Amino acid sequence: MKIINKMQNISFNIIGTCRLGEPTELRIKIARNLAVREVYVIINKDGEAEVPYKLEYECLSEGIDIFSREVNIESAGLYYYYLRIDEEIVGLDLQEYKAVLGSRNKFQLTVYEEVYALPEFLQGGLIYQIFPDRFFAHEPQHRESVRMHENWYGTPDYAPNEKGKVINNDFFGGNLQGIIRKLDYLKNLSVTAIYLNPIFTAHSNHKYDTADYMNVDPSFGTNKDFEELCRRAAKLGISVILDGVFSHTGSDSIYFNKAGRYPSVGAYNSPESPYYDWYTFYKYPDKYNTWWGFETLPAVDENSPSFREFICGENGVARTWIRRGAAGFRLDVADELPDSFIEELTRAVKAERADAVIYGEVWEDASDKISYCVRRKYFLGRELDSVMNYPFREAVIKFLTGGKAAGLAYTVSAIVNRYPPAALNILMNLLSSHDTVRILTALSGADVPKNKHAQAAFKLSGTQRANAKKLLKLAAVMQYILPGTPCLYYGDEAGMEGFADPFCRAAFIWGREDTELQDFYRQLGKIRTEHETFKSGCFKALQSGNERVFIYERVDTREDILVIVNAGTAEYSAALFREYSDVFTGEKVSGIVVVSEISFKVLKTKANF
Repeated sequence: MKIINKMQNISFNIIGTCRLGEPTELRIKIARNLAVREVYVIINKDGEAEVPYKLEYECLSEGIDIFSREVNIESAGLYYYYLRIDEEIVGLDLQEYKAVLGSRNKFQLTVYEEVYALPEFLQGGLIYQIFPDRFFAHEPQHRESVRMHENWYGTPDYAPNEKGKVINNDFFGGNLQGIIRKLDYLKNLSVTAIYLNPIFTAHSNHKYDTADYMNVDPSFGTNKDFEELCRRAAKLGISVILDGVFSHTGSDSIYFNKAGRYPSVGAYNSPESPYYDWYTFYKYPDKYNTWWGFETLPAVDENSPSFREFICGENGVARTWIRRGAAGFRLDVADELPDSFIEELTRAVKAERADAVIYGEVWEDASDKISYCVRRKYFLGRELDSVMNYPFREAVIKFLTGGKAAGLAYTVSAIVNRYPPAALNILMNLLSSHDTVRILTALSGADVPKNKHAQAAFKLSGTQRANAKKLLKLAAVMQYILPGTPCLYYGDEAGMEGFADPFCRAAFIWGREDTELQDFYRQLGKIRTEHETFKSGCFKALQSGNERVFIYERVDTREDILVIVNAGTAEYSAALFREYSDVFTGEKVSGIVVVSEISFKVLKTKANF
């Protein structure tokens, strides 16, 4: 067996997911001169003992032996497996997503149920994330006890107050009517869904300190404004997804009422409060469980029956907002919500609207996520439809700022293999969010200043910005043409800069946009809508022979899309074995294709079936 130490003579179909009830065929081709006697696949469910399955021998053609087996797995869950070929072990290569001799790293197999309908409105679409206070202001409401910025283009407040706390009570005036008036702008970007950061009543500008789950915050408008937004957006083929913050509330809320603002009897006011069992008090009333130590954010016990009924019941929060026009929820800090709560919430939402979507905020690989010592069940069929794809973001940035293509290929290949197809096809592919450095700043390579004052004052130099824009175009191409659904953070397409919160949450630069970038994003959006391949086409990473060049294909029965991303400082040449046309220019390309430094090519041809 020593002559196969690089797997030259073995071909193995790595399987990463299968639907419960469908036989899974493992199939391996081996050169006959290796004289292999037995092949086993060793499978174990997460936390359980290994079970060996012997593959059956068959002869395909002269010089090739095939060993295969159908495996029927009887319960949904996370499984692991590896191969044993006679006395040799074949496992996963952690440098490239492929089988390798001698590796004891196991392949992962997600066995999922298909319980709910796929949210098809997201397949092949484009999500646009909006931080409502900062997008567009139409007749803004001036509220007491908050600071309204007089300059729309000003810097968000970041300095602590006299008590040393950042209270997030500065507002720019963006609202739902403002979004309504920019729907045509979004349509021109080919947006098919809007993801709104929280809009429920709350007293901060970010609204993650919910005060009233049932009503739109007055600074953003009214419930009727929300219904109008959903109606008008729907006429343009745009759906609206809400941010659901169910791991905690605000201390200044109807439910806790620490500040005594509300006539309700909050949990802080009396143990007889109907909301008392939502919270955990260590020493009543001032010592209580909080979200990450913030006293203004008392943590909720999602196992409280009354809280579950309030959120998931027939007339609960989830169903109410779906009835008002929402197309689903993105669940804030999903890894802090119990599986049973997510399952119940999903069931309630899907009962109200079968194709509604439930996204989870998960920063790691969601297929094998462990949080608080519990293996999560996000993708087993009864919880999340999909997640925010932060691993993609990190891998793209690393590659474009000096990393190797192999690292990016591994990350993408792992997710493609481990996520169920339905989850993969609507995976929220983001480059920026309200919690991250803006992508243009991240790609500039600029060092993050150590203090907030310097971060607030920082602007990219002309050279930094020009270089970052070139890289951003490469990132955007991958964002739009890798498996999943791109999620464009408001203003990225206009060239907005900024370090992390609060500088990534500045007001949209209307009238000061980078029109070149906007035109590029419009073209990307148009290309995405024109190619069905981007809905569910297969992904395959290809070898480039250059660590600064990432090549991959998206393939379906209609066409092959070839993407070459050159992040290096020298041009790259590749041989083509078929005739292609350039997706951006329409130019015919064959023979040798040359990709300039820090540039890309997106080529298409008919499927080779």
